[in-house]
Order: sequence, then C-alpha cells, then structure tokens
Amino acid sequence: MAALLLAGVVLLAGAYAFLNGFHDASNSVATSVRTRALTPTVAIVLAAGFNLLGALVSTTLAVALTVRFVDLPAGPEGLGILIAGLLAACGWGVWTWWRRMPSSSTSALVGGLVGSGAASTLVGGQNIAESYRLIWEQIALPLLLSPVIAFVLAYLLVFPATWLMRYSSPRRGDAGNRIAQSVFTSAFSLGHGIQDGQRTMAVVVLALLAAGQTVETGIPFWVQLFAALALAGGTLFGGWRITHTLGYRLVRMDPLRGMSAQAVSSAMLFLGALWLHIPLSSTQTMTSAIVGAGTNQRFSTVRFIPLREILVTWLVTAPVTALLGGILLLALSPLL
Repeated sequence: MAALLLAGVVLLAGAYAFLNGFHDASNSVATSVRTRALTPTVAIVLAAGFNLLGALVSTTLAVALTVRFVDLPAGPEGLGILIAGLLAACGWGVWTWWRRMPSSSTSALVGGLVGSGAASTLVGGQNIAESYRLIWEQIALPLLLSPVIAFVLAYLLVFPATWLMRYSSPRRGDAGNRIAQSVFTSAFSLGHGIQDGQRTMAVVVLALLAAGQTVETGIPFWVQLFAALALAGGTLFGGWRITHTLGYRLVRMDPLRGMSAQAVSSAMLFLGALWLHIPLSSTQTMTSAIVGAGTNQRFSTVRFIPLREILVTWLVTAPVTALLGGILLLALSPLL
C-alpha cells in the first residue's frame, strides 16, 4: 500500500512540476514576446533551458521547506496528505490557466498541504506543520510584500533607465532595451527554476521520508533531475493563454518598461532564493513589476478590470486550495 501511494505522490509531483512550467512560462516570455525582443519559439526554448538549469543548480529552498516547516507523519497517512495537497494545487493550476489568470503555484501547493494536513487532524491524524509560521512565512509575507516591492521598484527603475537613454534615438534605445530583455528573460527563467524546482523536490523528499526511506545526503540526484525535466517540459509547451493576459491585457508595454519589469523580477527571485532563502512567487513578482513599470506612463494605460480579476485570484488561491486539499483528504481517508 505504501509503495503504491509513494508512486502516486511521485507521479503527482511530476504533474505539478509540469503544470508549474506550463502555467508560469508566460512569466518569462510575455514581455519579451510583446515587445518583439524575442520570437515566441526562441523565448520559450530559452525559458525551458534555463528552468532546467536553475532546478539543477540549487536545492537550498527544498531543504529549508522540508526541514523547517513540515512534520509529516509516516506511512499512508502522510502520503495521503501529500496526494490531497498536490491534487488541489494541480486542479487550481488547470482552472486558472483556463481562465487566463496568472496565479501562484507556490501558494496553491502550500494552501493544499495546509488544508489536507488540517483535515487529517479531524480523522485522528497529527498536525503536519507549525501552522501559524507556515501560513505567515510561506503565504502571507510573499503575498502581501513581494508584489508591492516589485511594483514600486519597477515603477522607480523607469526613471534612471529613461535618464540613461536621454541622448539615444528611440530606435537605438529600443534596440538596446530589447537586447537587455533577452538577457533578463534567461535570468528570470534561471531564477524561476531555482525557486520553483525546489517545490517538487521537497514534496518527493517528504514522500520518501514518509515511506520509510532514508534521505541523509541531501536531495537525491534522480529527484533533482525528475523535477528539472518536468518543469522544463511544461515550459516548452508554454501557457500562451496567460501570456496574452500579461503581455497585452494589463498595460501598454514598450521595450524600456519591459526591460525594467524583467530586471526587477529577476533580481527579486535571485534575492529570495540565494540570500533570504524564502520562496517567492514568480507570477506575483513579474505581474506586479509589469504593472509597476507600465503605470509609469499615463494613468489610462493601466487596464483595471483584468488587474482586479488577477488580484482577486491571488487572494483566494490559498483558501480555495486549502479547502480543496481538506475535502480530498477526507475523501481519501477511508483508503488510508
């Protein structure tokens, strides 16, 4: 039974990573494609390649998430919690993709796990996490602070970028900004791989521990490779429905503001992964940076109806996936 549940967790973790790449490919390529810095094919291949590399080069966040926050019970109970959480996160990812809404895969996964863990206590199980710390550090702070910081920094970066271009012709300036966008597309994809690849690795390691296998030397290489390939594979297919929302529906985007948005969001992903060691949502940082850079024009350039829909989606992601995770765990509990 435990072996079957472990296989189910690994497969669902791969599906989550694939959907993560599929859903979040738009974050990497939307502004570059919109401003014609890169063709869609080149942009998506670059994003997939650097997502693969990013997921392979760092396991810091996976270790932090596994050791610091989650105390998963052993056996079928713990594996069932992971299955319910992953199913909730995957379902939310498919739904938001269909609705063309950029949403945080990290918040969806953490919400699903918190909900399924809380539901397990209703059927006699143990609480899997220090709930207040998990919710505050993994959901509340990234949800409330990182979008605001990304918005402000992208808005402000437009001023020095414009000043540096004061003696350049518009054509020469746009060409330079498009080259910079190409570089930042790769950098953002690398940061996305570093950040989001760790979620899948953490879940698989938790499943291995719950199944009674020892993981003493860090993340096994096959887990890293599995997560990296699934994330890159999803990116190659590309969620173009969300790309249209980010690139065309939110603000009017030119190469300078596209470059500013990608520079800020790339820096924040690396800062969160390599220095602060906290997970940040690539979706929220990129979307907020796009709106921040785009707002540094005439006020009328911001389209508030899709922006309001995106904000509502962000606010309900964790509660909805927590509810789904809890319901799924209760439905699975007779089998566990």
